[in-house]
Amino acid sequence: MKILVLGGCGFIGSHLVDGLLAAGHKVRVFDRAPELYRQLLTNVDYRFGDFSDVPSLAEALEGIEVVYHLISTTVPSTSNLDPVADVQGNLLNTLRLLQLMVGKNIHKIVFLSSGGTVYGIPDTVPIPETHPLRPICSYGVVKVAVENYLQMFHQLHGLEYVVLRASNPYGERQGHAGVQGVIGTFMQKMLAGEQIEIWGDGSVIRDFIYVGDLARLCVLAGQSEVTGTYNAGQGVGYSINEAVGMLSKVAGQAIEPTYRAGRGFDVPSVVLDISQACQAFEWQPSSNLECGLAATWRWMKP
Repeated sequence: MKILVLGGCGFIGSHLVDGLLAAGHKVRVFDRAPELYRQLLTNVDYRFGDFSDVPSLAEALEGIEVVYHLISTTVPSTSNLDPVADVQGNLLNTLRLLQLMVGKNIHKIVFLSSGGTVYGIPDTVPIPETHPLRPICSYGVVKVAVENYLQMFHQLHGLEYVVLRASNPYGERQGHAGVQGVIGTFMQKMLAGEQIEIWGDGSVIRDFIYVGDLARLCVLAGQSEVTGTYNAGQGVGYSINEAVGMLSKVAGQAIEPTYRAGRGFDVPSVVLDISQACQAFEWQPSSNLECGLAATWRWMKP
């Protein structure tokens, strides 16, 4: 298939591109800038531009059969600072994308949503896809809005979609400047000899998914005939303190973190029920947290 990966030079996108190429697909990437951690691949058609640049986006869609939408201009920790910019940068630009797809008769999209934010504070754990959506940050609100528009375009225009509500991805090529995720941030601080800081008391529970497992699920979703919304996680929860303890073991060095006041948008516990994705795509995560941390640490070390 001829596939366009929006955000294909990013952390998750670069691993998805690897998986799509390994599966024999022809891949085009649309992103703002080249990858940070490796050279451009010779067998990928790269197009560079801003997500808001409609003519460039329209050109990138020419001849495409399946679109992967991984672009986000915000992260949960920054989205509430300017919700208007969050809506403009993500929701409005995604609506333009969907209109372009309809106009070009492209009938399949895989959208990376957020299993960590769309549910809000959960009533039950693990969280099924049927759980009420009560996001408490703009990032999650916008993800829910995009999901609803995908359903609308499915009903009105026959657009087939798969929404993957990812938990907390980590692994090689993740940014480690304190924005994308705690694993990379913690590892970078360890390598720099800096203090690790934890928001709250470290009891917050998260479902960490290794990026290779998430990329493999994305590939399967794009190849499938399935339409719907699925959780994408490891299906196992670890507190931040437990993750730090495991990281200490993997790195072979003691970690004495400092604790800061908790943040209002941090949900106490997020563990996803992944049974539906496992069944629909015949998929299982293959890397537990310790194995994934070890692989990431090997990549991070100089």
